[in-house]
Amino acid sequence: MRGALKACVVVATMALIWAPAQARADGYVSPWVAANSGVGFESGNVFDNGRAGFGVTAGAMGAGIFGGEVDFGYSPSFFGTTSDFGSNSVIDVMGNLIVGIPVGGTHGGGVRPYVTAGLGLIRTQVDGGILFPVSSSTNDFGWNAGLGVMGFFNEHFGLRGDLRYLRTLENNSSSTNIDFDPGGFHFWRASAGVVIR
Repeated sequence: MRGALKACVVVATMALIWAPAQARADGYVSPWVAANSGVGFESGNVFDNGRAGFGVTAGAMGAGIFGGEVDFGYSPSFFGTTSDFGSNSVIDVMGNLIVGIPVGGTHGGGVRPYVTAGLGLIRTQVDGGILFPVSSSTNDFGWNAGLGVMGFFNEHFGLRGDLRYLRTLENNSSSTNIDFDPGGFHFWRASAGVVIR
């Protein structure tokens, strides 16, 4: 697990180091709110209940086309109510590459559809409740991929909509190596927020 956390730190650091070099061209911060759905496990347990989450994404794009971003998301009561599951949550931290098409240019108003993908950490925590009396906490190496659009009203302010799929990677329990096969925990996240550049 230490290897997974080290890899997450390396990916996030690379995105942060690379982003400031491009920030002169087009840096941005986007706080957002989201609905999570399609939550499931390979075991067949599905929690498709549209739980809410929130977070922030920060990054930069050179010429509005290629860039890097760091995405942080927090979803309290992810699996259900505290009476059923106890205190429970999911946290994700991802370092992503982003590719966009700046329709209308990189200054002033315009629209930018984009695709994004990257690697990072997905942390789940369940403290136990009536329906799920067992406490569990995991830190898993994971990945995410998605698409969205940023629309700018002027030079500095706009809106952003985003749809992402997040999934853990298999952790080989017999060693510290990560197996890049799809993991058992996965969900979709639809988010909307403001974007400030």
